[in-house]
Amino acid sequence: MSENQTITVRLIRSPIGRQKKQQDTLRAMGLTRLQMERNYPDNAAMRGMVARVKHLVEVIES
Repeated sequence: MSENQTITVRLIRSPIGRQKKQQDTLRAMGLTRLQMERNYPDNAAMRGMVARVKHLVEVIES
């Protein structure tokens, strides 16, 4: 995890019917629609958020 590394996270499954914590995590990440992509710094905090919703998102390392 280098300082300048980023990850791209894409929402691939709907949060409808999921636990509220998972829905809140996606909202905090700014992922509100299917196929939406966001870029984030590759750090432990972001990796933890991705791990909480790993079954709903796709991670592209860059």
